[in-house]
Amino acid sequence: MISLAGKAALITGGSRGIGAATVKLFAQAGADVVFNYHCKKEAAAAVEQEARKHGTRIESLKADLGRMSDAQKLVEHTVARLGHVDILVANAGIWNAEDAPVEKLGERQWDEMMRVSLKSVYAVTHFAVEKMIAQRSGRVIAISSTAGQRGEAFHSHYAAAKGGIISFIKSLATELARHQVLVNCVAPGWVETDMSKPVLDTKSGAKILQAQIPLGRAATPEEIAGPILFLASDLATFITGEVLNVNGGAVQCG
Repeated sequence: MISLAGKAALITGGSRGIGAATVKLFAQAGADVVFNYHCKKEAAAAVEQEARKHGTRIESLKADLGRMSDAQKLVEHTVARLGHVDILVANAGIWNAEDAPVEKLGERQWDEMMRVSLKSVYAVTHFAVEKMIAQRSGRVIAISSTAGQRGEAFHSHYAAAKGGIISFIKSLATELARHQVLVNCVAPGWVETDMSKPVLDTKSGAKILQAQIPLGRAATPEEIAGPILFLASDLATFITGEVLNVNGGAVQCG
């Protein structure tokens, strides 16, 4: 039932994890995709190769989206190569498994988290939405986290960035509705990615999954990509300003 044939998508952080799974699923659904990577060139090339098996145009570009100039370059490259941009998936971000108590959380750590995980969402949205307003249509889907909903002790900078994404998206949903641009958010819980591997592959990590998640396990990246695809599809034409929780029942909120 879901087809993105003829659609042009820009996906950030597409070389691994949730981003890579989303690139592949969008390609399978018929979309042309441009995605960025920060430093994992070989991983990005592997994602390109696999996604191209579905016969759509797939391209990657190195970009540091915490820089406005790189975000603008990525959007302009997408339009130049694909002709337009219909869907933006703002997924790029960072997380550090090491605890950061607030009294030891340094300014540099705080600023880098905000730059990579929050400013990057603003930056790429800033430039992509200009194109969507001009064409009177578009979808923006940002990736937040359960941490942005309930907070996360010893990772307050990460939780603040992810909570900021939720507020940003809800604000834009109202602002951009008159332009027929739908803006939503997906909030995953624990996901089996390289970023979470240092925690999940430990005995304490297994205990976390059992204690916090009713389904008793972490999600696969593909289980997050599916809801992202739904929000990008024609099945979600009357949904905007929504936070779609994909967390195995860990955080139950509207």
